[in-house]
Amino acid sequence: MKRIKIETKNKLILEDIEGFYKRKVTPFGNSAKVDCPKEHMGKKVYLIIVK
Repeated sequence: MKRIKIETKNKLILEDIEGFYKRKVTPFGNSAKVDCPKEHMGKKVYLIIVK
């Protein structure tokens, strides 16, 4: 899997938000996954990492 560099920022402004979920990252083989409802399949999503 390709590694993507995380950009550290203090502020994020988004428009046209349909909603958000708070989920836990869980192990999946040698990687990790975040579960979300099937209704979002095929949509563009943003995963925000918080401290």
